[in-house]
Amino acid sequence: MLKAAIVLLLVATLVSLFSGLFFLVKDEGRTSRVLTALLVRVSLTALTVALIAWGFYSGQLQPGFGA
Repeated sequence: MLKAAIVLLLVATLVSLFSGLFFLVKDEGRTSRVLTALLVRVSLTALTVALIAWGFYSGQLQPGFGA
């Protein structure tokens, strides 16, 4: 369950990244949508890092590859 949440947050971060790029090209810097996309992206990344840290702390995630 934790791994699925982490993957979902990473996908949402990528969507936010590409939406920010789209807004940067489309709006040419005239609106604050790029800044909003950046705020969302930073928040999602912080939440992802917090979930990973909690997963290691609680023992739900183990370092290494596989399984």
